[in-house]
Amino acid sequence: MLSIRISRRQAGRLAALLAAAALGLGASFAQAQAGKSPDDLIKEVSTDVLESVKADKSIKEGDISKVIALVDTKVMPYINFQRMTSSAVGPYWRQATPEQQKRLQEEFKILLVRTYSGALAQVQDQTVQIKPMRGNADDKEVVVRTEVRGKGDPIQLDYRLEKGAAGWKIYDVNVLGVWLVENYRNSFKEQIGAGGIDGLISKLAEKNKSAGGAKS
Repeated sequence: MLSIRISRRQAGRLAALLAAAALGLGASFAQAQAGKSPDDLIKEVSTDVLESVKADKSIKEGDISKVIALVDTKVMPYINFQRMTSSAVGPYWRQATPEQQKRLQEEFKILLVRTYSGALAQVQDQTVQIKPMRGNADDKEVVVRTEVRGKGDPIQLDYRLEKGAAGWKIYDVNVLGVWLVENYRNSFKEQIGAGGIDGLISKLAEKNKSAGGAKS
């Protein structure tokens, strides 16, 4: 399985929230970088994104081209996607050629976007609440813990961020105790064990093609 392991009852709502909050960080992120603490940053941007999704009918209807454009132009500059992909692939990443690493990043991004784009239609009246931060002011890696509140029970949604020369960047997301990278690492390990790096790339490409066909 190349999917997050959560209950069916939770899957739709959690996918929508993860898509909106993890893949939906808007253009205000760049403006907010300077002088912002990571928790203030997540609060400001997550709120902005939830409001943007609510207002965009095409995204709410699952327009995959619109979602991909949003991710490419407004999200990817602020996510360390190489670290996210390499962590998901695990120790096998170092065995991959540069071309294989490039393909893995491309297919993994498409997988994530396609997995959650359809669920964006479920975003309605949610708001984001930030929990107290732990750690020191000079930490280079932090976890920002949040709750997404709306109808029903609050949803745990946490972020791992690192601070580099370009500022804070997200490299992992946690929904109800399930870290995205760790979840995919388990399934990727099985695929690599069965068919090697190229086998994983082929599996991802096949899944992405199938998902694309289903939406066409």
